Amino acid sequence: MPFDNALALYIHWPFCVSKCPYCDFNSHVRASVDQEKWREALLIDLAHEAAVLPGRKLRSIFFGGGTPSLMPPATVAALLDAAERHWGFDEGIEITLEANPSSVEAACFADLAVAGINRVSLGLQALDDAALHFLGRAHDVAEGLGALDIAQSVFPRVSFDLIYARPEQTLAQWEAELRRALSFGTEHLSLYQLTIEPGTRFATEAAAGRLTIPDGDDAADLFEMTRAITAAAGLPAYEISNHARPGAESRHNLAYWRYQTYAGVGPGAHGRRQGLATVRRKKPENWLTAIERNGHGMEAEEPLAPATQASEALLMGLRLREGVDLARIAALAGRDMADIVDLAAIARLPELIRLDGSRLTVNEQGMLLLDAILPEVVRDSAPA
Repeated sequence: MPFDNALALYIHWPFCVSKCPYCDFNSHVRASVDQEKWREALLIDLAHEAAVLPGRKLRSIFFGGGTPSLMPPATVAALLDAAERHWGFDEGIEITLEANPSSVEAACFADLAVAGINRVSLGLQALDDAALHFLGRAHDVAEGLGALDIAQSVFPRVSFDLIYARPEQTLAQWEAELRRALSFGTEHLSLYQLTIEPGTRFATEAAAGRLTIPDGDDAADLFEMTRAITAAAGLPAYEISNHARPGAESRHNLAYWRYQTYAGVGPGAHGRRQGLATVRRKKPENWLTAIERNGHGMEAEEPLAPATQASEALLMGLRLREGVDLARIAALAGRDMADIVDLAAIARLPELIRLDGSRLTVNEQGMLLLDAILPEVVRDSAPA
């Protein structure tokens, strides 16, 4: 159910120096990594995906993790060269790499830029040393801001992440931290409320009563203030947690939210192509074994029913300020609009969600309640 012929590519590097206590991503700590073996395996997985998804141009590439800034720049260059050979690059392709803001990794930024990276996403996470320690980060504020300075001098486009709604964090504290973050002139910010994810160390701490994060009215106040301050600073929210100057939005993440075709290679990577949901084997060692045995790291390719594709497109697209074109989704799924959304529920919630012709958008107030709104309006059991 692609919306156009462009392609987004996600490449997963699963290794980290340490595991953060809030993180439920597919990241692993290993004493050593055979870099040559991993480079060749990623190239093999990439070649397989290109063979089954030909005839497209890459609009964006995203190196995620894990900590892909731990990849040798030569590996990044090899993967980009292969991707361009397999598919070709759209003019103005966005190529993003996630990076830890450590001085060691920042020392490689210039080489990564030469390899082809033109956008970096820095995991600053906080502008407070005590908070960084709580979050299990290895860097302090000074080191993080030093890495940001280097990134902004090397890469054309830079984003960084912050985590708020931390235990006992007040509105005044977060406002000061956010205004400081905005003062650096960065074009894009990803601002996430701290959540307790199952299987993490924070989940264990919360279950034992040793960790409590803001919720209810306190979390809502933090969310609303965040959106107001970023909008006033010229970086409005274009997605529920992502803020950018107009034109500086993440093109790669927009491909997900707009439900366009994307390929995923590397351990645990997901993809959506030609009506299939693809997923690679998650554990690094199992993925490597699959590469050696099968010539790819695939674990499953599951056909998606049209109704499922429509539901996914709605659940992703309604996170965006621009919303979704219901007529387009319905046509691509071979359904009527009334089959994919509950029009009566939408009519009951005019202060939260709006239908203008076929364009469905969630209002500012509705974004705060998005998790409650989606099950009310999105039909997930339309006839297949």
